[in-house]
Amino acid sequence: MKQFLGLGVALVTPFKDNGELDFDGLERLVEYQISNGVDYLVVQGTTGEVATLTTQEKAEVLAFVIKVNKQRLPIVFGVGGNNTATVVKTLQQLNNTGIDAILSVSPYYNKPSQEGIYQHYKAISAATELPIILYNVPGRTNSNVLPETTIRIANNCENIIAIKEASGNLSQIMTLIENKPNDFLIISGDDDIAMPLLACGIDGLISVVSNAYPKRTADMIHAGLKGDFIVAKEKHYELFQLINAIFEDGNPSGVKFALSLLNICEKNVRLPLVDVKEKTQVKLTKLVKKLEK
Repeated sequence: MKQFLGLGVALVTPFKDNGELDFDGLERLVEYQISNGVDYLVVQGTTGEVATLTTQEKAEVLAFVIKVNKQRLPIVFGVGGNNTATVVKTLQQLNNTGIDAILSVSPYYNKPSQEGIYQHYKAISAATELPIILYNVPGRTNSNVLPETTIRIANNCENIIAIKEASGNLSQIMTLIENKPNDFLIISGDDDIAMPLLACGIDGLISVVSNAYPKRTADMIHAGLKGDFIVAKEKHYELFQLINAIFEDGNPSGVKFALSLLNICEKNVRLPLVDVKEKTQVKLTKLVKKLEK
């Protein structure tokens, strides 16, 4: 579990202008994260545009990241969905080599009850020996995993070791922190409130902004985990305006535009996502230039 303390980066998937996978850009991105203090890599989460990758592309991206990583950092792989049987089958057939944990989003669209959410995670827990990080993101799934459900899962599913909590609800997150089992991790899924949540007792962050600014994000998280909130607050406010700007026109369009300014990868996204608006491009360009001084 100590592998997943600190900062994880939700890697974008770089694309060429013709829409194909950009492996050169992906290699630059992975090396950039590893050399700037990130603690683990998250492959094919929402930020990786997993919904628009083919089965073959998912396999290629994962294999490439494993190859580039060379076992330097733990790798968390996203396997989720709203068809429990399909998620179970995918996990059962998955080659676990090079994967250290699974990130699995709460079922979306179906709007399951809390009992349905519990039974979903119980089923996928039984389908793999890998550690699983539950992912609660009500803004995307239209259902909220309540604290009592998360705690029930944590107590009854031994290999579900953490939750990426992106409800944005401070009271809910503090309730989780107060009542969770001792060895269960609470990981923020929101860049903008990670710093104050560190003071509440979270165990780290799975970050979007880290794609563009891994060192500053890592410095913030590591300082907060050590109780040094002078440094944590300083790093938080260095990034705060940028964090708000990269989400203005959707994720990962914003952070990909910032990455293009930093010459890590192109800004290309796949439909139904589109590039950020011109006014957002102007704002992001100013903020990146300011941070690069």
